[in-house]
Amino acid sequence: MVGRASKSGLLFSGSDWDFAKLSRVYDEIEAIGIEELHLDVYPVQMEVISSQQMLDAYSSVGMPLMYRHWSFGKHFLFDELLYRKGRRGLAYELVINSNPCIVYLMEENTMALQALVTAHAALGHNHFFKNNHLFRQWTDAGGILSYLDFAKGYIAHCEERHGLAAVEAVLDSAHALMEQGVFRYHRPPKLSSEQQREGLRDRLEYEERSYNDLWRTLPHTRGKNKAEERDETLAERKKALNLPEENLLYFLEKNSLILEPWQREIVRIVRVIAQYFYPQRQTQVMNEGCATFVHYTLMNILFDRGRISEGAMLEILGNHSNVIFQPAFDDPRYSGINPYALGLDMMQDIKRIATEPTSEDRDWFPDIAGSGDWREALLDAWANHRDESFIRQFLSPALIRKWRLFVLADGADKAHYEVASIHNERGYRKVRTALADSYDMRTTRPDIQVVDVDLLGDRHLRLQHNVKDGVTLEGESRDATLRHVRRLWGYDVSLTAIDAETSAMLSERSTKDL
Repeated sequence: MVGRASKSGLLFSGSDWDFAKLSRVYDEIEAIGIEELHLDVYPVQMEVISSQQMLDAYSSVGMPLMYRHWSFGKHFLFDELLYRKGRRGLAYELVINSNPCIVYLMEENTMALQALVTAHAALGHNHFFKNNHLFRQWTDAGGILSYLDFAKGYIAHCEERHGLAAVEAVLDSAHALMEQGVFRYHRPPKLSSEQQREGLRDRLEYEERSYNDLWRTLPHTRGKNKAEERDETLAERKKALNLPEENLLYFLEKNSLILEPWQREIVRIVRVIAQYFYPQRQTQVMNEGCATFVHYTLMNILFDRGRISEGAMLEILGNHSNVIFQPAFDDPRYSGINPYALGLDMMQDIKRIATEPTSEDRDWFPDIAGSGDWREALLDAWANHRDESFIRQFLSPALIRKWRLFVLADGADKAHYEVASIHNERGYRKVRTALADSYDMRTTRPDIQVVDVDLLGDRHLRLQHNVKDGVTLEGESRDATLRHVRRLWGYDVSLTAIDAETSAMLSERSTKDL
C-alpha cells in the first residue's frame, strides 16, 4: 500500500515509521535521483531488520545467505559485546550488490533516518554497484544470491557426508588464503550460478574418475646436457601449469593432488566469494563518497521543496555530520582517513570546479573547469575509476590545503620520519601521488605468486614474494599461512622473498623449517 503525502506537503511527520511512509519516501527519492542526478539503479528490495539481525549480518560478511563457519560466530560475539557495552554502534543500513539490490534498514531508526539511509544505500550505493566498471567486469549481481544459496546448501551437505571437522579444516585454510585467492591482473571466467550448478555434478564425477595429466612421466631428452634438460623441463612445466600464477587458491583448486572433489569445490566457493568482494576493497572512498554525496544532495532537495520538515532536516544533518567526521591525527579516535569524508569532499570539489572554478582549477582540470556539467563529470568518475585512479586524477590543490596533507618519508635505515612534501606549490603532485599510491592494492597487498613446482620430483611448491620498498612479511603470520598452503597442497611449500627492483633474494622460508 502506498500512502499519500500530508496536506502540508511533507512526506512524513514525527519519528515513527511504517511501510507506507517508507514506500512513499523511496518513490520520491528515486524520482528526484533519476531526474536531478541522472542515477541508474537496480530494482530495490528493502528489508527491515532488528539490531540482533544486523549483528548476524555483520558476522557473515554482510551477506543474507552464507554457509556456516566458526569465524562468523566469533565475529558475532565480539561485535555483540562491543555493542552491548556501548563501545560500538551498528550501521543504520546494509546494502547488497545484487540484482535486485537488497537494502536492510534497522527497525530502531527514526523515519528521518530511514529517509537518509534509503537515499544513501538504495540510490547512492545502488547506482555505484550497477555502473562502476570494476563491479560490471568482476561481479555478477544477478547471480550472487543464487550462488550463495548453492554454496550454503553444498557445504551443509558436505558436513553431513564427511563430518564437520573435515569441512572446517578446508574452510579454515581457504579463508586464511582469501587475500591471495583473487585474480588481480586478468579477468576470471564468469559463469552464471545456473551454469555452475549444472556443471557441478559432471565436473565432480569427472574428477573422481580421472587424474591430472600433468602428473604423467615425461621422457628425458637425449643429446642435451643436464643443465639444458633442467632449463627445458622448468620452462615446459611452467608453460603447462601457466606459471607464474597470482591466484593461489585457483592454483591449489586446479592442481592439488590430495584434495578430493568435494574439498576442491569448497576451495572454489571461497575463491568465488573472495573475487566478489575484490572490487569493494578497491572502491571504498568512491563507493561511500558517492552514496554520501547522493544522500546529502537528495535530502537538501527534499528540504528545499518543502517535503521534509526543519526538525527532520536537523536530525538528518546531525547523522550526516557523524558519518563524515574526521578525527585529527592526534585524536584518540583517529584510525586513518575517513572514506566518507574524503569521498564526499572530492565529489563536492568536482562540482565546485565545474561551476565556480579558480584560475588554479583551470590549470589543473582544464577538461571540467567551468564546464557547468558537474553531473556528467561525477557520473563519468563513478563509472570509470577506482580509489587510486580517482585520487590521482581529481584530488585538487584546494582540497590538499583544506585537509593539510603532507608526505612522511619512512626509510628503513632512518632513525626519524622526514617530512618530504607539504601542501604547497612544489608538493601538490607528490602529495596526490603518495595518497593515491596508498589506495593502490598493488602496493598495499603483498605480491605473492606460484612460480614453480616439480611434479616429477619432490612436488615442492615454490612461492615468490616480490618485495616492494623493503616491506617484508610478518614472521608469525607468514608461517601460519604457509601451514595452510601445505594443508591444501599436501607437500612441502617454500616462500622466497625477492627484491622487486634488484631481483636479489632477501629470505627463504619453508614448511620443512616450521
